[in-house]
Amino acid sequence: MNDADDPVAFHDALAAHGLILPTGVPGGYGRGAVFEDILQRFNELVSREAADDGAESLTFPPVVARGLIEKVGYLDNFPQLAGSVHSFFGGEAEAKALSARVQAGERWEDLLDITGVMLTPAACYPVYPLFSGRLRPGGRLVSVLNWVYRHEPSAEPTRLQSFRMREFVRVASTDEVVAWRDAWLERAMQLLQSLELPVASDVAADPFFGRGGRFLAASQREQRLKFEILVPIVSQQKPTAICSFNWHQDHFSSVFGIRTAGGEMASTACLGFGLERVTLALLRHHGLDPLQWPAGVRQLLWPDPATPRPSARCPTTS
Repeated sequence: MNDADDPVAFHDALAAHGLILPTGVPGGYGRGAVFEDILQRFNELVSREAADDGAESLTFPPVVARGLIEKVGYLDNFPQLAGSVHSFFGGEAEAKALSARVQAGERWEDLLDITGVMLTPAACYPVYPLFSGRLRPGGRLVSVLNWVYRHEPSAEPTRLQSFRMREFVRVASTDEVVAWRDAWLERAMQLLQSLELPVASDVAADPFFGRGGRFLAASQREQRLKFEILVPIVSQQKPTAICSFNWHQDHFSSVFGIRTAGGEMASTACLGFGLERVTLALLRHHGLDPLQWPAGVRQLLWPDPATPRPSARCPTTS
């Protein structure tokens, strides 16, 4: 595609071909059938790659207990990204007051109150409480696919407020967890390279908040706790992370009392594929019509010849 460093042009081209569906919410667009098919096919490719690992597959809703978010320190480190769920708890009089304010175009949110849930900020968060106690020998490996919310409204098509992460979570001894992370960094690179994406890996840091956050980010980089796999999507100079690896050391284990079979404090790590971002990377580098993609890429994503491959066509053309 042309306009490699023009995110607006890329967004508009995706919308013109029906791949994304603008909703008026920055970072909250819908997904067309072709976009969704590519996303699901990539997720299935990841499943095939990981089939022999024996991960337990778990499913969670897109909300998580407020107490869990408070317990893991998310609001200490990332308050700017949090999404809190509020609802109406009043009676008839309060409901009329709420409706009157809405009809008058006035602010009304102070008539709502906090609930017991928040939008899930990381796909792995619901998993850690399940590990509390002593692990079986060899630890555990879990696979989740979850909707994630981050309050980062943006017109840039790769920066979504609501998106899906396919994650694997490993909990075991430190040596086992680090070996698993390092092996998967190589596997993920090879998987994405097989799709003919120009990927590179680098040490990274999470977007910690404030001046104290800069210290935490520097420490995270220095200890090489986070890696990302990057590919140019909307900028050649600032490539986009499409896969990330976080080694938490004993942070979650100390919070939830997770110990190895031998009784030592366990270690945890997660790897996550950003499914929307991988889909956008494929569309950026191979074009907006999957029928025109390289044959090897199509074969990996659509291995069954009986399954029709979708074609993205601009809805304004025949």
